[in-house]
Amino acid sequence: MVFLPNVVRAKYDSEFRIRLTFNDGTEASVDFQSWLSGPVFEPLKQLAYFRKFFVDGGTVAWPNGADIAPETLYEAATATRSNPALQQTAAGTVRRRG
Repeated sequence: MVFLPNVVRAKYDSEFRIRLTFNDGTEASVDFQSWLSGPVFEPLKQLAYFRKFFVDGGTVAWPNGADIAPETLYEAATATRSNPALQQTAAGTVRRRG
């Protein structure tokens, strides 16, 4: 069976970073700034609007209908685990429970 990642928890971290928890226990602070291009993402460039995110359908979404595929978020969250050279500050580290 193929693993389908789902976001089960999302908490604002800082700037355009959200701490995500996935259905396999993986936790990471993910920077969304690189995805904020195109008309649907334009409102999210305002930090006050960006912070209005919520978890819906296993991913992070916003009131205007913007969202990021959970597979994309999971890939970003696990990137530091597969390449230690990408590790960021303590807020950007990945942790897997279990």
